Amino acid sequence: MLPLEGLRIVDLTVWFQGPIATRLLADFGAEVIHVERPQGGDPARGVRTIRAVPVGDWNQYFLVNNRNKKSVAVDLNQEEGQAIVHRLVQESDAFVTNLAPEHLRRWKVDYDHLRAINPRLVYGMATGYGRFAPTQRPAFDLTVQALTGVMARLGEPGEPPIYLGMGSGDAMGGLLLAGGVMMALLARRHLGRGQLVEVSLYGAQLYLGAPTLQAYLSTGDDRLRRQRSRKEPVNPLNNVFASADRWLVLCLPNEDAAWCALCETLDRPELAADQRFATARSREENSRLLTELLDDIIASRPAEHWLSRWRERGFPCAPVNTLADLAADPQAWANGYLMRAYCPEIDQEVDVPGMALTLSRTPGQIRHLGPELGQDTEQVLVEVLGYSWDDVIRFKDKGVIL
Repeated sequence: MLPLEGLRIVDLTVWFQGPIATRLLADFGAEVIHVERPQGGDPARGVRTIRAVPVGDWNQYFLVNNRNKKSVAVDLNQEEGQAIVHRLVQESDAFVTNLAPEHLRRWKVDYDHLRAINPRLVYGMATGYGRFAPTQRPAFDLTVQALTGVMARLGEPGEPPIYLGMGSGDAMGGLLLAGGVMMALLARRHLGRGQLVEVSLYGAQLYLGAPTLQAYLSTGDDRLRRQRSRKEPVNPLNNVFASADRWLVLCLPNEDAAWCALCETLDRPELAADQRFATARSREENSRLLTELLDDIIASRPAEHWLSRWRERGFPCAPVNTLADLAADPQAWANGYLMRAYCPEIDQEVDVPGMALTLSRTPGQIRHLGPELGQDTEQVLVEVLGYSWDDVIRFKDKGVIL
């Protein structure tokens, strides 16, 4: 038994922010029907490189983001195609999309059209900048990070701002959208009708940066809005350091007890009494000098030497891992954060991101990777919507379905 079994979601999404929302719902048992155009389907099916790096011998971008879903190929440019989706909406609990509003209106699948068809429908919408943006210009994770102040804080002063990468804003937007859809479905029990759920890349990025954003809104402190060099940290005991063989992160409070304990692990106990570093204030005032000193000491030994000592003392610390390190980390596999799934495209199991959310009694599952284009069209039309096989043949002859 999966917790969302019995829910039917119509998924008209592309790329990442929308599909990651419906993927989460599908992982936990919702029947997610991904509506695609017959001519080529979801554009993500054509992704063979990411930032000019080949994705491998199987289309992981589409197949992973659309796992556990069904595929129905319907031409929404035709009235009969629109009628099929309208009929599907009548039989569904939610509709999720991240397509441009002008397309949704033209295809008659915007919120106003669909709530008239099914007043109990929860309509989930992901946009770039929010429904009330002056213009609905194209939105990408990179452009929104630039707008929301995230990039302006990353990197060394005087150097170009750094893109956080990893599709973090898209992923956060997708998680917010999935959560919003579930809240609206719960509210429907009391209200008796659905409602519009809207998230955006812009809002998701603000949510990611909430602690720093709140601090700036409260204080207006200029240090919170601009780049800060690692060579002049506010807290020199909380920084990134280069050991003899790799980078390390150390996260200690700027407190006297922590500083004394660190000096002991560095085999430099005399530094604890050095007047330049003896108090929290003096350490902050001399942060550049202290950082240079710590850099020299930590660079003299390999990472494991320091990590072993620091962990013995209970210091929060970690190596700066690469994705290769992550893929080999037993902890990621033991917790189900990484899993293996069968990929028919290459007829073998592949490594994929697993479940970031764990339920003890009804955990999510990877039942299959993304579907072939239109593989479930006939089954949905006949078994769910009640069309006859003559209807199916007629739709195919007219190019309404694949």
